[in-house]
Amino acid sequence: MIGFITAMNKIGQINLRRAVTVAMVILVTHIVFLFSSCSISYKFNGASIDYTTTKTIQIADFPIRSNYVWGPMSSIFNNQLKDQYANHTKLIQVKRNGDLKLEGEITKYEQRNKSVSAEGHSAQVELSMTVNVRFKNNNKHTDDFEKQFTATQSYDSNLSLNAVQEELVTQMVKEICDQIFNATVANW
Repeated sequence: MIGFITAMNKIGQINLRRAVTVAMVILVTHIVFLFSSCSISYKFNGASIDYTTTKTIQIADFPIRSNYVWGPMSSIFNNQLKDQYANHTKLIQVKRNGDLKLEGEITKYEQRNKSVSAEGHSAQVELSMTVNVRFKNNNKHTDDFEKQFTATQSYDSNLSLNAVQEELVTQMVKEICDQIFNATVANW
């Protein structure tokens, strides 16, 4: 009787091994077939550019045209905007005659009291930045536009603007550059 049970156990183990082997072969075959027969393209950067017709971008430096000025703001903005396109597209940046063209100016940089404390003093200050952008697509002029992009950041009025300005301007610049990128090449 023990021999019969041992023999049945071996047959069960053999069948289990065979079933696992067959399942693995079927799984691997399906995976290979899926990857060899399908061509799926995902773009995680958000850009939807036809690189067969659009190869270059011309990005002019954006000067500051606002009444209130913080010196480093222009270079922070210009570098971030150029980096945005360099890091998230395959477009080649050129000095002139680009397939796409971006130009404009920083038109507003201001602060205002946002909220008042129980004592009647300013509790929060809001800093805002506005950039006017002119976009031209030399391959498809229906995409051309001129519009303004704005970002705001708040800070506690107990802090001086000098203490938080670089961080807040960097955050606003990032937000505005994302808005510009989405409006020009992401086609959401």
